[in-house]
Amino acid sequence: MTHVQHLKPFLKKTPFYEPMSALMHGAGWIRWQGYYSPAFYDSVQSEYFAARNGATVYDVSPLIKYAIRGRDAAKFANYLVTRDLGKIKPMNAAYTAWCDDDGRMIEEGTIFRLGENEFLLNAALHQLHWLHESAYGFAVEIEEVSEQLAGLSLQGPTSRLILEQLGVQGIGKLPHFGILETTIDGKWLRIDRAGFTGDLGYEIWVKPQDALWLWESLFRIGDPYKISPMGGHALEMTRIEAGFILVDVDYIGAHHALRPTQRVSPFEAGIGWAVALKKDSYFVGKRALQKEKAQGTSRFILSGVEIEGRKPAPGAFLYADQKGTKELGLTTSAMWSPLLKKNLAFAQLPAAYAKPGTEMWIEIWYPKEKKIERSMVRCWTRNRMFFDPPRKKEIV
Repeated sequence: MTHVQHLKPFLKKTPFYEPMSALMHGAGWIRWQGYYSPAFYDSVQSEYFAARNGATVYDVSPLIKYAIRGRDAAKFANYLVTRDLGKIKPMNAAYTAWCDDDGRMIEEGTIFRLGENEFLLNAALHQLHWLHESAYGFAVEIEEVSEQLAGLSLQGPTSRLILEQLGVQGIGKLPHFGILETTIDGKWLRIDRAGFTGDLGYEIWVKPQDALWLWESLFRIGDPYKISPMGGHALEMTRIEAGFILVDVDYIGAHHALRPTQRVSPFEAGIGWAVALKKDSYFVGKRALQKEKAQGTSRFILSGVEIEGRKPAPGAFLYADQKGTKELGLTTSAMWSPLLKKNLAFAQLPAAYAKPGTEMWIEIWYPKEKKIERSMVRCWTRNRMFFDPPRKKEIV
């Protein structure tokens, strides 16, 4: 994502651009996959607290979406990704990674199983050429359908109440990563229980021509439930608290790495739990990942870190000792959490230091009265999922 002042003549507008623009009080646009995307509307802080105490709406239409259909769709999808999709029933989704033959991660994201042989893959980077190459020999059709769906991510403690008031039947019984389709006011909706905030939340997909209806309905109904639009800056804060990794921030996709050492495996990215080495069928990169797991050759594990004090530590080096003689790794994402009142970060750590509770030292440089000062403070390895409320998966 980048700022857009010099790109305005070239950027596309999502179906939600007009209502988003009406609520924006400053030049808060950034570029996301060639579209206008809000970085903020008015106050990043108020948007963040709305996500944690009420409900927020974020436009996810620019996500790249690939439909996978055909006689071999289930077989191909299971060959493509690291999760065992044989355990994912229709109308359910799964978070997964997909790798190259070396077991290096091309990307991670959500795959939706809409039927026995119908899938939808959400990605942040364009993958169509690689998908077609990977599908050689499979009876499948792969089509990018990004512009056929408009989507809003409705996140926060009151999100379920808003959907109930909208008239969505059975939303309280929808499991985490479950999918339902319904019709309201003659409009088709697909709703999945997922999101990027780590809280109770849903993604709502409609046809582009119904986007304005969806936006206006949510804000009309959601007003008593503290609804607010949210931009990318507040979303970044919530996703760090939730422990979610982000491509081009916490790792480089294998197809975009400038040198081989930039590529990472799912184990190194801290999502080894999403690698089903025991599934019967082969998936791309399985042999390399089996070898890495068996031989313990992962160079590091992306872990959560809690840091002493209140100074955020983006791009900071970690050391085994206070003198800084033994370098351990580097932080990729960092923030001060207003909700948890903790200084948080993700860091690439050797396996020996990735155990929760391990004490280390971190070097933080920060501006103070027209000069840059250095601070060496304690930090501890933590579970990267810093924020994980029960309501995220609760069934009512």
